[in-house]
Formats: sequence, structure tokens, C-alpha cells
Amino acid sequence: MFYWVVKAILTPFLLTIFRPWTEGGDNVPKEGPAILAGNHLSFADHFFGPLQIRRKVISLGKADYFTGTGIKGFFTRLFFSGVGTVPIDRSGGKASEAALRTGLRVLREGHILGIYPEGTRSPDGRLYKGKTGVARLALESRVPVIPWAMVNTYEMMPPGRIFPKLGIRPGVRFGKPLDFSRYYGMEEDRLVLRAVTDEIMYALMELSGQEYVDKYAASARVEMERAARAAAKASS
Repeated sequence: MFYWVVKAILTPFLLTIFRPWTEGGDNVPKEGPAILAGNHLSFADHFFGPLQIRRKVISLGKADYFTGTGIKGFFTRLFFSGVGTVPIDRSGGKASEAALRTGLRVLREGHILGIYPEGTRSPDGRLYKGKTGVARLALESRVPVIPWAMVNTYEMMPPGRIFPKLGIRPGVRFGKPLDFSRYYGMEEDRLVLRAVTDEIMYALMELSGQEYVDKYAASARVEMERAARAAAKASS
């Protein structure tokens, strides 16, 4: 319920101020479970990605987001609840296993699950290698996978920026559902998981127009931070 209250409040404001656009919205099923697999450019993706979808989009987030104390903890819980995030229970094992278990539960309940296969925001606006958790979910749940491409959100609100820039129209493109039925029953095969993940990332590359980088975004961010520190040290 809180999700729809937040959406009802934010939607008129965001539509009026930023004039976001959507292409391919008909590719999102009107009922039944589905995976929305998207690129991740900006914090703004949490707002503009699901904005014009008439169904609730549920995403997965660390339980830490919901256990903070004080004023900051309260508003953090409020925000992530409002954008449809459910906490991942890490108490039963590794984080990846907890995410898989929670994601499968969300899909079994008939919901739409939003996933960012890169695992974190792009550090420079390019598209990075996807993690294979999305493939495991797709093969075990046997639900449609719809590519979900954010456009212009990096330019509008790059990392480190608190408020979005005005005058940049964010957009979302939804691709045709991807069919992985030929791989059903092969979710334990690492080569199959990589093939499925790469097919999803290729579809996102075509939809978004981003340059693809064959490395993980988290590793690229570490390399960029290390290079920045070295450059600063050299110039001092």
C-alpha cells in the first residue's frame, strides 16, 4: 500500500518537472510474474525506472537498509519501502543464495522483480558485465525476462550528485521478452548461466546504446579510484 501512496505523490511531480519518456511499455506483462533486468546508471533509476509501469516493481536490497537507527535509519527504511525494495535475509547463508531465495519467492507470488545484473551503478555511464544471478533466477523460475534500459539518467544524476539536473529528459526502453526455455533444467551449468546473462546484457546494450565493457562494474570502480588517488599523489 505504501508503495502506491509514494508513487501517487511522486508521479505528477516527476512527470511535470522532468517529462520522462517510455518506449515498449506493452512488453511488460499485465499480470503474472516477470523479471525486469535493467542497466543501472544512477540513483535516479529507482524513481524513473518503475514510474510509468502500472504494476508494482519489487527489487532486492540489503537488510542493512532496514535496520538503521535514528532519523537517518527511519528515512532510509521509508525510502526503500516506498520504492518497492524488500530486504535480503543473509542469516541463512551467503548473500547470493539469500538473494536467489528471496527473488524466487517474489516471483512465485506473481510479482514483477526488478534486477540490475551489473550489481551496482555504472561508475562512468558505460554498460558492464552482468552477474549470473539473474540467469539463475530466470531458469529456476521459468518466467519471462524483459530487458529494461534506462536512458539519460547518468547525465541527469551522475554518482555524487545529490539533486538531478533539470533540462535532461530521462527515458526507459522495454525490450521484447527473452526466451530461455531451451536452457530450462540447466541452471547448475556455469557456461549456460554465463550465456544467458550475456544475452541479457547484449539486449540491454542494444536498447540503451551504451558502450559495453567486459569487466564487472565494482572492479572498474576500484580501478578508477586507485588511478585517481595515484594521479592526485603525483600532482601534489
